[in-house]
Amino acid sequence: MRLLHHIPRRLLVSLVLLLLFSVPWWTLLGSPLSWPDPMLLVGTAVFVLAVLGLPVLMILGHGAAQRDAAAALGDTMLGTAWLLFSWSVIGNLGGLVLLAAGVPDPARSRIVAVSVLVAVVVLLGWGMFEARRVPRVRELDVVLPRLGAGLDGLRLVVVTDTHFGPIDRAGWSTKVTDTVNALHPDIACHAGDLADGPVEKRRHQVDPLAKVHAELGKFYITGNHEYFGDAAGWIDHMASIGWQPLHNLHEVVCRGGDRLVIAGVDDPTGVGLLLGHGPDLSAALSGADPELPVVLLAHQPKQVTEAVAAGVDLQISGHTHGGQIWPFRYLVRLDQPVVAGLSRHGERTQLYTSRGTGFWGPPLRVFAPSEITVLTLRAPGA
Repeated sequence: MRLLHHIPRRLLVSLVLLLLFSVPWWTLLGSPLSWPDPMLLVGTAVFVLAVLGLPVLMILGHGAAQRDAAAALGDTMLGTAWLLFSWSVIGNLGGLVLLAAGVPDPARSRIVAVSVLVAVVVLLGWGMFEARRVPRVRELDVVLPRLGAGLDGLRLVVVTDTHFGPIDRAGWSTKVTDTVNALHPDIACHAGDLADGPVEKRRHQVDPLAKVHAELGKFYITGNHEYFGDAAGWIDHMASIGWQPLHNLHEVVCRGGDRLVIAGVDDPTGVGLLLGHGPDLSAALSGADPELPVVLLAHQPKQVTEAVAAGVDLQISGHTHGGQIWPFRYLVRLDQPVVAGLSRHGERTQLYTSRGTGFWGPPLRVFAPSEITVLTLRAPGA
């Protein structure tokens, strides 16, 4: 991954586009298939238009112009291209099996091409449904050895990576809020990547979250995508609708005579982009009783290194989306220590990595379902 930083950005983008589209072109239209010339010409023209059009749409949609229609179309095209590329690679591996079985060309290549095309069409339909549905609820007990008996059974409901953006999901936001409230959270958390874009453009999608009810508090931290838009604005807006931003801060919650520290840190992307932003765990825990258990909200799983050093009991993260569109999870794993689920780090620290509640970019989720998470904290021996 470090080697990629030494390749000029435009060259890297060009190489990725060439790879992303050339493998599917060869799989679906290449010479072993011996398709009729008109089919080959039309298919090639579609691929050329896609190669030229995708970067234009992404610039119009995610650049300074911020045109939502272009962003939605470009993101969908990007997801389709990834599926075509991934399943073309898988299909060609299957073609080797057919070759070993003695199936000749062009029959072998046509079997591969048709299989890939059918798989991609099915996964596109299913992936769009999975992305737009109200997420499944995932419930998990987490034992914290330092948790007091008065806090045993505390229900902490997590949403993260909602990524409210160019596709209007205000109705979905209301349904997510209703689902969270039906879970009766003691504490509600949003672990970052709230929205893509400025407050004035996305607030109508975010505002249903104001109706989330949690007796002991609602807490929010920034993700990396806030810093691509309007992090300061989102911090202020979430505070205005009743969520407590933990901008390198902590709060202490109490129940049954026992106390728990809820801390939050900024995403590392804030460093150098916004004055006074960036993760500072020392500042977040300043003044906290070191004997109390600590639950830390930190957007990226790799921030667990600092959590371990500070003796944090449980870190809650998102960011990975569980890979969102398989097999992208294996690329995510190159950058993050965990892609999804509960894991242990060091002697004390546990990390829960959510697959995320929404989606970013391509409106697809393939073999990486979204989630609303209920973490029930348990005292030892309870």
